[in-house]
Amino acid sequence: MPELPEVETIVREIGPRLEGHKIVRARLKKTDVLRRVSKPRLLRTLTGNAVEEVSRRAKHAVLRLASGHRLVVQPRMTGSLIVYDRPPTKAETKYAVLTCTLEDGRYFLYRDVRRLGTVWLLDEPGWAAYSNRIGPEPLEETFTPFVFAERLKGTRTAVKKAIMDQRRLAGVGNIYANEALFEARIDPSKRTHKLSLDEFARLHAAIRDVLERAVNSSGTTVRDYRTGVGERGRFQFELKVYGRAGEPCVRCGKKLVTTHTIDLRATTFCPRCQR
Repeated sequence: MPELPEVETIVREIGPRLEGHKIVRARLKKTDVLRRVSKPRLLRTLTGNAVEEVSRRAKHAVLRLASGHRLVVQPRMTGSLIVYDRPPTKAETKYAVLTCTLEDGRYFLYRDVRRLGTVWLLDEPGWAAYSNRIGPEPLEETFTPFVFAERLKGTRTAVKKAIMDQRRLAGVGNIYANEALFEARIDPSKRTHKLSLDEFARLHAAIRDVLERAVNSSGTTVRDYRTGVGERGRFQFELKVYGRAGEPCVRCGKKLVTTHTIDLRATTFCPRCQR
């Protein structure tokens, strides 16, 4: 967390409020989130720079600046990106890692309770190299069943682990891998190279469907995730397997099972529907 739907929700909400606005002051409280950039260079680049575009790549929020740099933030489990129309309260700034003041007096904050997220500042070549290491975006029109099968071609690992590999497919994490595999009726531990063409097609459709529905529900709040306006997501009320170990399957009524043997993370599935 956050995965594709959560970061997509965040950038859709903060984008219109940041694009076209200049950062007049930037403060960084903690440096352990920084990757390949020093605190002085980050603050020097941000100050006086304007945000031209806010977008998402995989699980990253990407702010393209007028200077050509990109501020890339991966919030991970406890991070959030919020724009305030008024000075944030003491409680709201308690876990603020990066605080940017805009020219109109508003504030853009990256908060991270446990500082598990990362902040990158990349120039054009750096961004191209960074982005090229990530797989295709599953919600783009170019992500066809053929492209999906090609990205996973020859993979012998468990299919759940394969679709969570960001080098093969962008943005899918544990929550939506569980949900998509259930929707496609595929055993999460099945070796990827043993999937039939029909299973590839079903899984492709399931991934897109689950992600689109999650985006429409502003993502999933299990614990810390908040949207770009500080609200909770709603997709947790639609989850069919994730977090439901021991409960009855919504399809057949059989008790759902959880294992940690696939990728050391909780994998919940129906032993009857996903044989």
